[in-house]
Amino acid sequence: MQVNDLINGLFELVGGLLGVINIVSLVKDKAIKGVSWIPAFFFMVWSAWNLYYYPSLNQPISFIGGIGIFLSNGIWIYLVFYYKYKKIT
Repeated sequence: MQVNDLINGLFELVGGLLGVINIVSLVKDKAIKGVSWIPAFFFMVWSAWNLYYYPSLNQPISFIGGIGIFLSNGIWIYLVFYYKYKKIT
């Protein structure tokens, strides 16, 4: 195990877990105000690249952490648009 992979992977894993906080808040509030979805989209695309890149570096822990960031940002962005366009009746 590479120390660099372990450290980077832990950052990625924690980032993915922290993204869950945003998901839970959005589901609770069912609305988003004052926050743009664009930064989350950027980090989701970057993490998608990392899912390709980390295996080429033989960094499996970073790859696993990258999955978390990709999913948490992707789910959050999906919910942003879901609640934005959902008609409340």
